[in-house]
Amino acid sequence: MRVAVVGAGGVGGFFGARLAQAGADVVLLARGAHREAIRERGLVLRYPDAEVAVSLRTESDPDRIGRSDAVLFCVKAYDAEAAAPLVRPLLGEDTSVIPLLNGVDHLDLLSDVVGRQHVLGGMAAVFSERTAPGVVVVSGGPDTLTFGELDGSRTPRAERFLELCRAARIAEDLSSDIVSVMWRKLAFICAQAGLTAVTRLPLGEIRESPAAFGLYERVLEEVLAVARGERVSIRDDTAAQLLEFAATLEPDVFSSLHDDLVAGRRIEVEALHGSVVRHARALGLPVPACETIYALLAPWSAHAARS
Repeated sequence: MRVAVVGAGGVGGFFGARLAQAGADVVLLARGAHREAIRERGLVLRYPDAEVAVSLRTESDPDRIGRSDAVLFCVKAYDAEAAAPLVRPLLGEDTSVIPLLNGVDHLDLLSDVVGRQHVLGGMAAVFSERTAPGVVVVSGGPDTLTFGELDGSRTPRAERFLELCRAARIAEDLSSDIVSVMWRKLAFICAQAGLTAVTRLPLGEIRESPAAFGLYERVLEEVLAVARGERVSIRDDTAAQLLEFAATLEPDVFSSLHDDLVAGRRIEVEALHGSVVRHARALGLPVPACETIYALLAPWSAHAARS
């Protein structure tokens, strides 16, 4: 299979390298120093206990990649609108476009640009970051992706990509309800990213504060209520499950939104809390916890965008 990766950073670079190791014909869309570093020494995956350099083809122009069997769309959420047209030259008649970015609104954005028939849903579960040109640091797992057709069907194209992902040990099966999976992740990220960014404290200290962890729970409940309002299938015990998961995480964990905020980089608050607030207003649902976090983070987002 030919797999094109649009957004060859921490997520796209990691999964592209793993698929290439499994035998796929992977091409990364990359530019500048990042591309030159990959061309010279491969993409370096740096794990806590190991390091490996994976040889990968890179192109700066999607027209030079051409039609691909699958496209991993892995840009930051705030770059999705500008990057979506780059996918068009990569499309064949039955190409799968699998977005692996935060939020849910990019499904409609991509559908408008490339056609709904090409778009699948996807979710990445990996803690990875591009720390230097040609270098991706992988700090935690499970190092997997979840994906599926938006209507839950098992299509030949999805099955083909699944077999490749199994060979790469990054997926076990297709999701029959990927939109629900994406909303669950949105709920968790809104709570985890929102609270660690607003307090500038790790999860362990948030858990120790009844007031803060109570707000964490209310964010979960609000996002899941909005998902139900959008007619997404969400189990009644989902918030409790996500809280149990949060209790298992290491106490020193933050979030990528927190890390971007304190480093003065752009943050994805519009695709997270901003999206929830907009969906809630359209549905007439109250989301005071998400509105508060959005109000606190939106000025930082605007400030970073101007810098």
